[in-house]
Amino acid sequence: MRRKIAAADPSSASSAAGLPNGGGGDSDRQDLVQLSSAISNGDDLGPFVRRAFASGRPDALLSALRQSASGRPPVPPLRRRLPQVLPLRLQRPPPLRRRPLLSSLDAFLAARALAANLSSALSAARRCARLLSLCARANAHLAADDLYLALRAVDAVDRDLSLDSRDPLPLPLPALRRMLARAVPAVRAYAQRRISKDFSDWMVRIRVASRHLGQVAIARASAARQREEDLRAKQRQAEEQSRVGPLGAPVYSLDSDADADDIAAAAAQSSSSSSDDGGFNSPSAAQWFDLTPLYRAFHIHQTLGLEDRFKKYYLENRKLQLTSDFQVTSVAPFLESHQQFFAQVAGFFIVEDRILRTGGGLISRPGVDALWEAAVAKMVSVLEDQFSRMQTANHLLLIKDYVSLLGVTLRRYGYAVDPLLDVLAKHRDKYHDLLLADCRRQVSEALAADAFEQMLMKKEYEYSMNVLAFQLQTSDIMPAFPYVAPFSSAVPNLCRIVRSFVEDSVSFMSHGGQLDFFPVINRYLDRLLSEAVDASILRLVDGGGLGVSQAMQVAANMAVMERACDFFFRHAAQLSGIPLRVAERGRRDFPLKKSRDAAEELLLRLLRSKIDEFFLLSETVSWMADDPPPGGNDYSNEVIIYLETFVSTAQRILPLPVLRRVLHGVLAHVSDKIVGLFLSDSVKRFNASAVTGVDADLRLFESFAENLSGLFADSEESSATELKMAMVEARQLVNLLMSNNPESFLNPVIRERSYNKLDYKKVVAISEKFRDSSDRLFSTFGTRGAKTNNTKRNLWMH
Repeated sequence: MRRKIAAADPSSASSAAGLPNGGGGDSDRQDLVQLSSAISNGDDLGPFVRRAFASGRPDALLSALRQSASGRPPVPPLRRRLPQVLPLRLQRPPPLRRRPLLSSLDAFLAARALAANLSSALSAARRCARLLSLCARANAHLAADDLYLALRAVDAVDRDLSLDSRDPLPLPLPALRRMLARAVPAVRAYAQRRISKDFSDWMVRIRVASRHLGQVAIARASAARQREEDLRAKQRQAEEQSRVGPLGAPVYSLDSDADADDIAAAAAQSSSSSSDDGGFNSPSAAQWFDLTPLYRAFHIHQTLGLEDRFKKYYLENRKLQLTSDFQVTSVAPFLESHQQFFAQVAGFFIVEDRILRTGGGLISRPGVDALWEAAVAKMVSVLEDQFSRMQTANHLLLIKDYVSLLGVTLRRYGYAVDPLLDVLAKHRDKYHDLLLADCRRQVSEALAADAFEQMLMKKEYEYSMNVLAFQLQTSDIMPAFPYVAPFSSAVPNLCRIVRSFVEDSVSFMSHGGQLDFFPVINRYLDRLLSEAVDASILRLVDGGGLGVSQAMQVAANMAVMERACDFFFRHAAQLSGIPLRVAERGRRDFPLKKSRDAAEELLLRLLRSKIDEFFLLSETVSWMADDPPPGGNDYSNEVIIYLETFVSTAQRILPLPVLRRVLHGVLAHVSDKIVGLFLSDSVKRFNASAVTGVDADLRLFESFAENLSGLFADSEESSATELKMAMVEARQLVNLLMSNNPESFLNPVIRERSYNKLDYKKVVAISEKFRDSSDRLFSTFGTRGAKTNNTKRNLWMH
């Protein structure tokens, strides 16, 4: 490289070159010294050469150069090249032609230096313009809240500044460099603060949105369950109509394409009517469920190189939210807040599932599982605590239903809900104990409110509601209205209580993880019928406050309740999804048998008491009359009138088997009373006319029994003959007293055939009171002769 030396006037140039310019010898020597010094220092000799040729004296320069070169090693080779150079010397232009060339060379060198300076300046300007453009772009993106692009621009500035430290030509503006060095971290800090604020706002919004999402998701599960139950109801109806085909078990689930976005869209429709906006200006749930702010924050932190830090921050904040959601307030009862409580949990994990699938690694499956395990443990604890405090079956059922819906909802998203179902199963017995207590109270109230009169139904809907609803009808033909039912209002009321018990029990047992729960339902149903219904009716019957008509109505009700129990059994089987042909295999006896027998016994006891009242009229009977009373005694006529009235009413409400058993017991009691008349202490003696009168009374009762033959014509279990057999003891006694051969009683064969119902002691006691003027054997029973004693002795011996 040649060093540039500024141009000077000829005199100064000649002096600077050390060339002779007409001066003295001292001046020449000084010039030679300067030339030698320049040569030794390796300075540019151009000025010396130009001055020598400009003054026309190059010989002195050449001589000085030879003198200087004589002492240098490279000179000899150059000397050998001199002959080749001399011809060129002869061809050089004259001095006047060489001067423009040197001027052009100087101009070229100056222009090249200027170009280099301009190129460097332009490069620096372009660099500054690029940096300022990036800064302007970053400012524009920041103004548009586009943090990612702003950070990209800032990163480009940062990369340019990082290259500046290694660049041999650094940024020429130190102030700009310092300003950018401060601005880059400031912009990054601002972006982090800004996105952190957006993330915090999203955390608040998503908490409110989670509750709405959970409510909508659980509502969808409830709707799917309702569709399933409706279909099963149609199948039950088809089965009741004797259509062929097994009872299916279709399974409904949420729509396969209904994910969190669909739930959010559905929540958006319901959020407009919700007043709880969480402090926001009532944005829709779809906006609340927007995960863009979360993903944006995650992306920005990735851009800032803080990905792991943000993941940890997100997980910690969600844990805090979940912990806060589990704070059960004591201000509102859990029954009123349990839906929001579980909906919040459902929405929380629906959101987490969505983020797990679309968050690009923001959360991991182990992290979500850990959150779910903590949530399940807390929910189990809350349920255990709340269930232990509840004393109302309906409250337990409401919470159980919502928890089961929660399980159905979250199981769809892959969460394990078995611990929640185990808690429900654990409190099964407590629920049914509370339900039994409620039903026992309702049964007692229903029986206490009943007047035990036949129920009047004026409209068809009443018949459907009270008869057809429980399959109590005995015919498929719709009756004419107004319709008087054979039962009282207690029967449909009890049916409603039992049906509600069955449905509540099935509701608690179903959707709880246990598939075959019909045996459990059947066991609890038996407990209800035996411990509540049967025991309450027994207390009513044993209370002693019922009359004959009321006792008859209770007995009629029990016959209808037998059909109702068949309905309860079928209803439980159908609700449990068990085909009736399978359920029939485990069917048991009538569970209300004790109260049914007690009701019949009460009716019979009251009728016997009434008969006893009529038999008090037997005090007017003349036992030693000369002639028998025409048409029988008064007491018998009164009893017949009463029994005919009773039968006319009872045959409309009492089943024929029940009526037959009651009448059989009444007539047997009449027979006992007739025999008791002869044994009564008030009857000291009686004669044949009295026996004839009693025979007429007995014939009235037998005629009454025979008249019932048409009523029991369709009965396979009873007949009029069987009713007459109820009075066989009285008939055999009267026949013996009216017999011409009373001694035949002593014949075992005849006695077994004709007098097998008579008691020996009673016959002897009665024979002592019998007085007759004839010569028959009974006329001697009352005498004190030997024959009488022998006869009595024979009777006692037999």
